[in-house]
Amino acid sequence: MKHIYKEDIVTIPEGVTVSIKSRQITVTGPRGTLSRDLRHIQMDIQRPSKDTIRVIVWQGGRKHVACIRTVCSHIKNLITGVTKGFEYKMRFVYAHFPISANIDEKKDSTTVEIRNFLGEKVVRKVVLHPGVSIVQSTNVKDELVLSGNDINSVSQSAANIQQITRVRNKDIRKFLDGVYVQTKDTIVKDA
Repeated sequence: MKHIYKEDIVTIPEGVTVSIKSRQITVTGPRGTLSRDLRHIQMDIQRPSKDTIRVIVWQGGRKHVACIRTVCSHIKNLITGVTKGFEYKMRFVYAHFPISANIDEKKDSTTVEIRNFLGEKVVRKVVLHPGVSIVQSTNVKDELVLSGNDINSVSQSAANIQQITRVRNKDIRKFLDGVYVQTKDTIVKDA
């Protein structure tokens, strides 16, 4: 069944400017600028007033109408990124061999080296996405903190670290070692 007209509205908070040009959205806020290209999705994105964005689908099927919520979520994540930022905390889990991580920061990229995973001599390296910073927590043992403005970059970097420490060719019910995401939060906490 086709829906003739479906819409959803996103409100823009104060201190954030949003510019829309041919389904390319650029959001600027106190923490920087983020942009997202949504030209592959067939819909109208309008600015009826300075503090609202309207996302409209005409003659859409069920899957096409579901894209409205996806686009609104992308816009809200961009707004949250430029106002509060995103922070992922990862913990080392090991039974016997302690996992160690070394952070190598160069001018153009940051690399995380994971050593002694399951007692192996192999050094696992993960290059983080641009705009993502990582530190080892000082007050909590065996914790990495990834932070940045773009949720896609931060979450993909965390996923790459988690995937590089997957246990292979062993019973994963017994070998639970790895580096796992513990919490997902914003850098600027709500009062």
